[in-house]
Amino acid sequence: MDVARRWAETLADTKGVSLPKEQLEQLLLGVAKDAVLAEPDHQPAVLRFSKLYSASPVGIALADANGVIVEANAALGRLLGCRPASLRGREIPELGSAEHDVARLRNALAQLMTHGQPTQEERLLLDHSEEGPLWVDVTLTDLPGDRPGSTYPVLMVSDANEIHLLQERLLHQNVHDPLTGLPNGTAFGNALETALAGSGSEQVALVYLDIDGFKVINDGLGAGVGDQVLRGVAKKLTSVFTGRHNGSVARLSGDGFAVLLRGDFTPPEVISLVEQALEELVEPIYVGGHGIGVSASAGIVVRPVTDGGPEDLLRAAEIALHRAKEAGKAQWMLFDPELDARDRGRYQLGAVIAGALENGEFSLIYQPTVKLANPEQLAAVNAGLRWSHPDKGELDSDEFYPLAQITGMTIPLGRWLLAESLAATARWRNRFGEAAPDVCVRLPNRLAIEPDLVLLVKEQLDRHNLPAQALRLCTDRESILDGGGEVLDSFAVLADLGAQLVLTISGSDDLELIPRHGLPVRHVILSGAVVDALAEREDEADVRHLCQLVARAKELKLRIGAEGVRSHEQAERLRRYGVLAARGSFVADSATGDEVDELIERHAH
Repeated sequence: MDVARRWAETLADTKGVSLPKEQLEQLLLGVAKDAVLAEPDHQPAVLRFSKLYSASPVGIALADANGVIVEANAALGRLLGCRPASLRGREIPELGSAEHDVARLRNALAQLMTHGQPTQEERLLLDHSEEGPLWVDVTLTDLPGDRPGSTYPVLMVSDANEIHLLQERLLHQNVHDPLTGLPNGTAFGNALETALAGSGSEQVALVYLDIDGFKVINDGLGAGVGDQVLRGVAKKLTSVFTGRHNGSVARLSGDGFAVLLRGDFTPPEVISLVEQALEELVEPIYVGGHGIGVSASAGIVVRPVTDGGPEDLLRAAEIALHRAKEAGKAQWMLFDPELDARDRGRYQLGAVIAGALENGEFSLIYQPTVKLANPEQLAAVNAGLRWSHPDKGELDSDEFYPLAQITGMTIPLGRWLLAESLAATARWRNRFGEAAPDVCVRLPNRLAIEPDLVLLVKEQLDRHNLPAQALRLCTDRESILDGGGEVLDSFAVLADLGAQLVLTISGSDDLELIPRHGLPVRHVILSGAVVDALAEREDEADVRHLCQLVARAKELKLRIGAEGVRSHEQAERLRRYGVLAARGSFVADSATGDEVDELIERHAH
């Protein structure tokens, strides 16, 4: 009677809520054990267990010592879509849906009967008679038998299908891109690690693809159209690569995709697939009446599976993609280890520019410009930068300015160049008076388009108490046409201040930029082929071209000079056809601060 009262109180005291399946299982086992052990109330305890077993929402199968089901309750029949009686005589492992489910149940039963180890809750598939495989949580334990020391298996089953499917959906969402349905970056990273974990002679290929100018589509036609284009891109890439060399496609970011291949292939075979994909992407995707074709840049890496880890492969693909974009976009680039080794050295150089500037490793280097009518007179002195690198020696500006552009150091270098060159100009004026030459500073593109260029120049002029006329600022076609800066406005203000503006030209198109944009330019400098053509001889067509440029410059009231002049003969030819001043190795390739001081003094006298 005590046993009955205790279990009745336990089952009744649920505080108005349904009991979790784990508690129900423990209660059922408790009743069953009490039913066996309670004496002399054995029969009433058995009746209580039978009633609870029949009404339990948890599916229960009682088995004999061999694991053959002798009884199943109604809940298990409902769960598996069959009559409970039809389960009798079947071994517990036979309820498993697939071979591995059967094996797991058989192993759990062996562990229970041999070692007395109950199964912790385990999720697997059982067969529903009509709906097929069903995810369930099972617990396999034992109950004491009616003879001392004997036990019988009992299987308890609860429905986990909805929970499992929800978990699967959440897992899918975690590793898939919601827009395209492709694997996302996380899933792709896992796939890459798996692909590189093996051994053998197989190859692995990683392709990074980036849509060129996708911002134009998004901004011009709207984000909704952009999304549909991305879905179309995903389908095209999937159609090309899926099914080829275990190929998988993933979306890594906004308009960035990746392809992973593994198998027995060569770089040309991978390149052929990439070219096919790029051709497919050009074919228009029709969205809302718009036929939208896209181009893509691709970076390709092909290497043995055992050659390097995921980080190396990802880095190589990214570098190859950057090179493809720098080369003009809409094309592919195969990763080149030798080129990469050279680039690493360059990038290491670029990374330490800031420290080199702070440590005083930069200095001014000069190139004098002389009047061709009287080479003993200086027209100006061009100031540039030289880097005295502790390991690589003397580096000219064309070796580090492109790196400064990448690392954001162009403005600090330009500010230092302006400050030092104007300080030198102030020193020359104090020493030589009117005979002191103007200083000409060539502006790198990033400095030329800098919105604060006027402020930078004026600060340095004021600091050194110099008139703006003492400074010549030289730029080129690229900077003038750069849509990202304010060159035209800056040059107008600088001209109003009195600074002399210089444009480097190589032909008529460059020269016509001056009237077309109303540039307040006072000097033009001939550069490149038009100067080189007169280095050895006077070809009629070359002379005619030069004379046309000189005549047009005179019409625009411009003073015309030349750079890169190598000999006195070449200088004389240029003078004869109207060029007023020149610089180059016929005077001096370059000069240090002390050397240019001596040169100015010599010319001043």
